[in-house]
Amino acid sequence: MNAERKKPPRPEPLDLREVGAPIDGEPQVSNRRLFFQLHVFEHCLHPEAFIEDIARKTLATVVYDDLNNPAGLGVLLAADNPAALMAQSLVLRERCVGDRRISHMKYRPEMTMTGRTYSSGREPDLEEWLINKPLQNVLNPDFPWAIWYPLRRKPEFYRLDPNEQRRILGEHAMLGRSYAAGGFASDIRLACFGLNTNDNEFVIGLVGSELYPLSRLIQDMRQTEQTTKYIESLGPFFVGKVRKQFARDA
Repeated sequence: MNAERKKPPRPEPLDLREVGAPIDGEPQVSNRRLFFQLHVFEHCLHPEAFIEDIARKTLATVVYDDLNNPAGLGVLLAADNPAALMAQSLVLRERCVGDRRISHMKYRPEMTMTGRTYSSGREPDLEEWLINKPLQNVLNPDFPWAIWYPLRRKPEFYRLDPNEQRRILGEHAMLGRSYAAGGFASDIRLACFGLNTNDNEFVIGLVGSELYPLSRLIQDMRQTEQTTKYIESLGPFFVGKVRKQFARDA
């Protein structure tokens, strides 16, 4: 009797690669993606000493002055290996302890944001979307202003029909594209499922030449169906102005 029982089917092997739009009938696939991590500090009375050490490191890095804290700094790191982000963040911590000029700096863990680039399956140039474009946006000297924030959707969103999800997300995306087309704002969209202590799902970075359009974009997005019906939480928000950029290989 037991021998006659059918064995459960073996699960299909998982394919975790990022997928873009097909080219000549062949899908684009990649195992590369960028990880970004934002660290925020306060009591930064000697920022030049802090930046002096960052300048000797190897990761692509942006240092921001904190709009809402005159003695605050934000440090954005980018790498295709999350272990490199962790190693660099440990160096930052050790410097804060070992250098008396910056030993009074205080780390704000509640502001830490970590995320990874991802694909939707419709990208015409997958490598550009996953690697080049995000780096170009955060390192663009013409985009000195930035707003970074995490978000989490309500569970109800994930129970919607996929076509309905695409319709809702399309409204949101069209608004972002209109700001980008006008040169007002560019975005960095990162997934952070399981990477955040507060169970957030995405980290969003908005960058541009002026601060007002970034704020206005967030205001306008509050009126979309995704935000009004399906966003569980937004923030905390970090608003920064670039003090220094270090364009290195990720």
